[in-house]
Amino acid sequence: MPRVIGIDIPGNKRLIISLTYIYGIGQVLSSEIIIKLGLDPNLRAKDLSGEDVGRINALLQSEYVVEGDLRRQVQNNIKRLISIHSYRGMRHRLGLPVRGQKTQKNARTRKGKKRTVAGKKK
Repeated sequence: MPRVIGIDIPGNKRLIISLTYIYGIGQVLSSEIIIKLGLDPNLRAKDLSGEDVGRINALLQSEYVVEGDLRRQVQNNIKRLISIHSYRGMRHRLGLPVRGQKTQKNARTRKGKKRTVAGKKK
């Protein structure tokens, strides 16, 4: 199991898929990295040499924001929205959907378990 920027990527999968296990790298970015380094996308990750892993590490650290730095950046953006009391920040703080989704029927995982409300007595 090769270790790329502190993450164990699965060795039995193709390289283009294995790189997507790193936070912030999808299939498009993965294929872009492979083309830049001149690697074979069908190569299994366990067949990478130590030199190839080093080149991938160097490229990711110099040109891309991934893993811990990206997570920190996203969390700081959310904290900023909360601190300026924007609508999106309020939705984050309350644990409700942020991007305009309905909450009547769906969004149970964010809102919590469905609770029955008793009717009014007359």
